[in-house]
Amino acid sequence: MYHVMVVDDDPAIRESLEQWLSLADIEVKTYASAHAALIDIPKDYPGVIVSDVRMPAMDGMEFLKRASKNIPFILITGHGGITLAVEAMKAGAYDFVEKPYNPERLVDMIKTACKQRQHYLANKKTEVSAYDLNGIESKIIGQSAAVIRLRKRILALAKVNSDVVISGETGSGKELVAQCLHEYSVRREHAFVPINVSAIPENLIESELFGYEVGAFTGATKSHSGKFEYAHGGTLLLDEIESMPMYFQVKILRVLQEREVVRIGSHTPKRIDVRIVAATKKDLKLAVQEGDFREDLYYRLLVSEIKIPPLRDRKEDIVMLFKHFLTKAANFNGLVCPEISVEEGLVLETYSWPGNIRELKNTAERYMLIHHIDDVSVQELLQVSQPELSGSNTLMSEASLSARLEHVEKMLIDAELKLHEGNIKTVMDVLDLPRRTLNQKMQKYGLRREEYLPN
Repeated sequence: MYHVMVVDDDPAIRESLEQWLSLADIEVKTYASAHAALIDIPKDYPGVIVSDVRMPAMDGMEFLKRASKNIPFILITGHGGITLAVEAMKAGAYDFVEKPYNPERLVDMIKTACKQRQHYLANKKTEVSAYDLNGIESKIIGQSAAVIRLRKRILALAKVNSDVVISGETGSGKELVAQCLHEYSVRREHAFVPINVSAIPENLIESELFGYEVGAFTGATKSHSGKFEYAHGGTLLLDEIESMPMYFQVKILRVLQEREVVRIGSHTPKRIDVRIVAATKKDLKLAVQEGDFREDLYYRLLVSEIKIPPLRDRKEDIVMLFKHFLTKAANFNGLVCPEISVEEGLVLETYSWPGNIRELKNTAERYMLIHHIDDVSVQELLQVSQPELSGSNTLMSEASLSARLEHVEKMLIDAELKLHEGNIKTVMDVLDLPRRTLNQKMQKYGLRREEYLPN
């Protein structure tokens, strides 16, 4: 919808403008004075103000100065001149129109300004600082539908005691999700014990997890409690559980079933009250089929599951996360946080982020430090790992809104085609486009499916 507030003390002009704009599918509200309009402007008004300059009590210039600077303001006057036009633009006017004017040109101007205003409001909604959030929203940051679902699932599973499998790509935040499961559970007063299974040498894994008694082996001069005991009453995260040796998976299965451990060198089992959270970057069901993971352990662990979406599937959160990490890096280093331009935001959103949030965080920290030395752009920084992000992705600041939107549309379709290797059906689903529409857009932008197919 297009919206406009028309302010003019001449009733004939108000009536004619209302009729003309209404025929152009623009929702119109008219006011006889600037004061009446000023007190009626709703917060986050999604439209445009069109006002006469010469009016009693409060003229158009004063009205412009007192109205919100973010609402596009078009001034109309029959007594114009270069001086007045310059003054109006300096005061923040969107445009300045002299009578007599072409009504069709005014309609186009209003519609374009409305689109810009609504785009601004949409961005404003998504650019909530992570520091303004509370609770789990300040930990699992983002406003995409995927992240909202993720937070709801974490909070729901935090209320129960069942074991959980967290699956997600490298760098997607599996340990953070596990921490949230613990912090919002009844176990939060006890220990959260993370352990990376792949980082433990195979000959030490049993002593590290189960503990040992004095004399159990050479060098065992005192008793040592394992991670399971240390996590008693709390939560134990077994990260990269897919790398656990097959022989040890049998022992873990017994611990999960009996809820007790036996230290090396002992015959006495110790009862444990531990919630097990297993994290994996691999599809455990596929690992079972390939003979790399025990089927009985897989089903014993899979009481509940949390799947973390990759960063490329939550593009709406990328700029917000990047700014969050930038702010943290700036505060830590005592530096001024740089602004991210629209063009740089588009580069961030169209990059594939194979390293997910970990890569985004590292990129933000590098950008913060390098930017203060060499004034490097985000695009230049990402060229190191993604050469295809070349100068053609830069939106020229002089380009029209329609040209910018087309450029963004082409970038997004191109990025999805690359990511899904020319799979049209998947791209249609991701972008929510009918087959015919996608084909038309690909033809319009010179994007050929054959160029994206794997070799």
